[in-house]
Amino acid sequence: DIRNNHQVIFISTFICMFMKKSSTIELFVNRLDSVESVLPYEYTAFDFCADEPEKRPSENLGQVLFGERIEPSPYKFFFKKNLECQRVCLKSYNTEKAEEKAKLDFLKKGMLLNYQHHWIVDNMPVTWCYDVEDNQKFCNPGFPIGCYVTDTGRAKDACVVSADFNDKDTFYIFNHVDITIFYHVVENEAAGARLVAAKLEPKSYKHTNMEKPDCKGPPMSLNNKFNGEVKIPYTYSVKFVEDKQIRWASRWDYILESMPHTNIQWFSIMNSLVIVLFLSGMVAMIMLRTLHKDIARYNQMDSVVSSAQKVHNPICTKRDNLSGSALFACLGFLSPANRGALMTCAVVLWVLLGTPAGYVAARYYKSFGGEKWKTNVLLTAFLCPGVVFADFFVMNLILWGEGSSAAMPFGTLVAILALWFCISVPLTFIGAYFGFKKSGIEHPVRTNQIPRQIPEQSFYTKPLPGIVMGGILPFGCIFIQLFFILNSIWSHQMYYMFGFLFLVFIILVITCSEATILLCYFHLCAEDYHWQWRSFLTSGFTAVYFLVYAIHYFFSKLQISGLASTILYFGYTMIMALIFFLFTGTIGFFACFWFVTKIYSVVKVD
Repeated sequence: DIRNNHQVIFISTFICMFMKKSSTIELFVNRLDSVESVLPYEYTAFDFCADEPEKRPSENLGQVLFGERIEPSPYKFFFKKNLECQRVCLKSYNTEKAEEKAKLDFLKKGMLLNYQHHWIVDNMPVTWCYDVEDNQKFCNPGFPIGCYVTDTGRAKDACVVSADFNDKDTFYIFNHVDITIFYHVVENEAAGARLVAAKLEPKSYKHTNMEKPDCKGPPMSLNNKFNGEVKIPYTYSVKFVEDKQIRWASRWDYILESMPHTNIQWFSIMNSLVIVLFLSGMVAMIMLRTLHKDIARYNQMDSVVSSAQKVHNPICTKRDNLSGSALFACLGFLSPANRGALMTCAVVLWVLLGTPAGYVAARYYKSFGGEKWKTNVLLTAFLCPGVVFADFFVMNLILWGEGSSAAMPFGTLVAILALWFCISVPLTFIGAYFGFKKSGIEHPVRTNQIPRQIPEQSFYTKPLPGIVMGGILPFGCIFIQLFFILNSIWSHQMYYMFGFLFLVFIILVITCSEATILLCYFHLCAEDYHWQWRSFLTSGFTAVYFLVYAIHYFFSKLQISGLASTILYFGYTMIMALIFFLFTGTIGFFACFWFVTKIYSVVKVD
C-alpha cells in the first residue's frame, strides 16, 4: 500500500531526525570575567567566533542581576564522534582601520587583564585542569583568552604554562581548545548514556594553512608594536572518553574536590567553630551566674525602682533575607547547577517578607509609645530598599557606560521597581495595618513618666566604647568564612560550603545576642536605661569591622585596577555592609528586648 509506505517513511525520517538531534551536544558560552576587573563582558564583546543568530536560553532574574549572558556557541559536535582540529572561523584585523584596530586593542586588553572564558556543556562548566604544587590538580571552571609577556621578558598569568611563550612585549592568544567529554553508559535506563564531566585544554597555534589547519607549529603571537593585517584562526578538537567511576549525582565533585587549600579551609572553619563556641559558653556562664546573684539581691530589697524608662524613639525593624537564603542554601536548593538561584531567592524573600516587616515594625513602634505611625510605615517600606536601589542604580550607570554585561537592562529595572512598589510596599502597608490594630507589647513593670538622671558612667559603660567592643566577638566568628565568601564573589571561585556557612550563621546570631545582652546588662547596672538604640548599634557595629576587612581585602588580596572597577567594588561592598549592619543590629535589639523583659518580669515590685 503506497499510503502505508509513505507513513513508514515519514515515521522513520522523524525518528532519524529526533535521534540525530538528541545526539547533538550543545556548547554554550557565558560572560567573561577577570580577577583584575569587576567589569564582566559578553562573549561577543571580544569579537570571537559567533554562532548564527539563535534563540538564547531563558535566563532567570538572578542570572540577569548577576550579569550572566548565556549564548549558543559555534562549537558543534555529536555524541561519541571525535573531531580533530576543526576550523571554526578566521578573524582578520587591519590596524590601519580604526574600527578593526579598536577590536584588536580590546582583545589585547582582555588578555592583559586575564579575562576568562566560561563555557557550559549539559549545564556543567567546562573546566581547565592543570598541575599545581605537590603533584595536585586544580580544575578551574574557566580558561583565559590568552596571556602576555612583558617587555622585560616576564611571563604573566597563563604564559608560564609553556616555554614557547617567550617573545618580549607579545600577546599569545589561545585560539585552539582540546575538549574532552566524559560519559558513562546507563545500562538499566532508556537514556543510553550520560555526560558526567567536560574538560578542555587551551592551546595556541599559528596555523600555516588557514583553510585546513593541522594544529601544529609555533604559538599564535601578537606583537604589541606590530602594525598591519593580523589573522587569527580559531580551531577545536573533541574527544569522548567513557568513565564508569563518576556517578551522575556526583558529577560536580571533581570540580569541588580540586579546590586549592580545601583541607586548610575545613580545618580553619572547625577551629573557628570550637573557639567561638568556647567563648560563647564562657559569656553565657558569666552572664547567668552574675544575673542570678543580682536578681536574688534585688528581690531582698523592700522596693525596686525600675531603671528602664520608656523611650519614644523607636527602632524601625528592617526585613532581611539572609536567614532565609542561608537556610535554602543549607538544604541544597541553591545548587551551583541552578544558576542565579541565590539572587532570585533573595529577591523573592525580600518581596514576600514585606508583611512581617510592616507588622513587626508597627507592633514594636506602638509598644514604645510612638505616635508618628505614617513615618514609621514609610521608613519601613522605603528607607533600606531606597538606599540599596540608589546605590545599585549608580553602579548600573557605570556598567552601562563601560559596556559591561553586568549592566541591568532597562526592562529589568522597571520589573524590580514594579516588584517593589506593586508588591513589597502594599504587603508592608498590610502588615503595618495589622500591627497597629494589635495592642502594644505589655511591659512587665510600670515606668516613670519623669526620666531619672543618669549617673556618671565609667569608661567601659559609656556608649562609644561599648558599641566598639560589642562587634569584636561576632566578627571573630565569621572572620574565616568571610575570606572564602569574598573570594567566591570577587575572585570568581565556586562557593559550596553552605553547610558550614549555616553553622557559622547560627553562631553569629548567638554571639551577637550574647555580647549585646552582656553589655546591655552592664549599662542597666550602671543605671543607664538608654538601651534601645545602643543594643542595635552594639551588634550592628560588626558591619563596620566587615567594611574595614573588605577594604583590607581589596588592597592586599585583589588585583583590581581601573577607576570604574574600584568604584564598583566599594559600591557593592557598601550595599553588603548596610544589609549586614541592619541584620546584626536587629538581632541585638531583639535579644536585649527579650532580656530586659525577662529580668524585670522576675524582679518583685512592691
